[in-house]
Amino acid sequence: MGHFFLPPDRVSLKEKQFAMKKKIAVHLADGFEEIEAVSIIDVLRRADIEVVVVSVTGKKEVSGAHHLKVVADVLFDQVNYDEVYMLVLPGGMPGASNLNDHAGLTKMIAKFNEDEKPLAAICAAPLVLGNLDVLKGKQAVCYPGFENYLRGAEVLDVPVVESGNVITGRGPGAAIHFALKIVEKAVSAEKAELLAKQMLVN
Repeated sequence: MGHFFLPPDRVSLKEKQFAMKKKIAVHLADGFEEIEAVSIIDVLRRADIEVVVVSVTGKKEVSGAHHLKVVADVLFDQVNYDEVYMLVLPGGMPGASNLNDHAGLTKMIAKFNEDEKPLAAICAAPLVLGNLDVLKGKQAVCYPGFENYLRGAEVLDVPVVESGNVITGRGPGAAIHFALKIVEKAVSAEKAELLAKQMLVN
């Protein structure tokens, strides 16, 4: 009886196909934290996840807190959220406040939470989740000084935490770990560990 060998890329191809089924929407408002936004988008795409960068400003070019301009893929009103697996909110100020002021986005966040679909926010952006009572009974983190916005949450002093359907991160220094936690949830812990090793992340 002959020997049967799996193609060397069989596992990675399976992971890639699995990841591509899950679309993740990263939302940008003027004043977003550039390190967080770019790190998240980059890491998720390294994981072969389908990422759509969404502008909530009404125009595709969005200006960051330190005047770096990013061109989004689509405008908020162009997104079919029925196809989206997770909503991600980079922080920065006034970016987080601008996200919080977008009625369409906050309505969608509330719907995702009601359906127990994944949500992720970092730095100042967890304030959006806190204002919607999404964090009640959950553990969460945020940029120092924004703790009072995390209504009903147990606030921890760690870089990143996953609690229920929500992932939160503290700030720019935690951006890659935050993105890897999203990869772990959307694909697998093995994929996140592999990416961390490739990027020399401790």
